[in-house]
Amino acid sequence: MLLLIQNNYDCDSLGSWFWWLIAAFLLGTLLGWLLRCIIGDCSGKSEEVTSSNNTADSADWKLKYDELNKQLTVCNTSKRDLQSQLYACNAAKVTHSNSVATASAELVDSAASKGGEAAFVAPADRDNLKKVEGIGPKIEQLLFDDGIYTWLSLSKVEVSRIQNILDKAGPRYRVHNPESWPIQAKMAADGKWGELKTWQEEHKRGLM
Repeated sequence: MLLLIQNNYDCDSLGSWFWWLIAAFLLGTLLGWLLRCIIGDCSGKSEEVTSSNNTADSADWKLKYDELNKQLTVCNTSKRDLQSQLYACNAAKVTHSNSVATASAELVDSAASKGGEAAFVAPADRDNLKKVEGIGPKIEQLLFDDGIYTWLSLSKVEVSRIQNILDKAGPRYRVHNPESWPIQAKMAADGKWGELKTWQEEHKRGLM
C-alpha cells in the first residue's frame, strides 16, 4: 500500500513540473515574439527618420548651392560691367590727353604767328609787366594773350603793335598811350631799377 501511494505521489510531481515547463516555454516564446516586434518597429522607424533627415539635408544643400550659383553669376556680370567702364575711362583719358596736347601745340603756334616769343611761357617764367608805368593787370593780360610775356619781348615790340592791341580791346583801353612802354621795359630787362624809378618819377603816368 505504501509503495502504491509513493508511486502516485511521484507521478503527480512529474506532471506538475511538466506543466510548469510548458508554461515557461510558452511565456518565453511570447516574450521573444514581443521583443522582435518592438525591435523591428523601432528599427524601421529609425531608418525611416534617418532617410527623411537625409532627404531634407540634401534639399537644403541644393538650395544653398543654387543660391551661391546665382550670386556668382551676378558677380561675374558686375565684373564685366566694371571692366567695360574701366576700358571706356582709359579710352576717354587717352582722348583727353591727345586733346590737351593738340590745344597746347595750337597755343604755341598762335603765339609764334602773332610775332611773340617762339614758345609758350609758363606763368612762373613771365615777367611782371605792371612794373612798367601805364600797364595795369588787365592790360598786362592783353599783352600775355598776344604773346608778349617778358620785359625783353616788350622792349622789342613796335609801339604801333601795342596800340593795335589796345584798340582791339575797346574804347577804355584805346585811350592809353604806350609810347614809353618799350623804353621802360628795356630798363627793367637790363636790371636798371634805379634809372627806371627816376624816369617814372619824372614822367607821370609814363607819358613822354
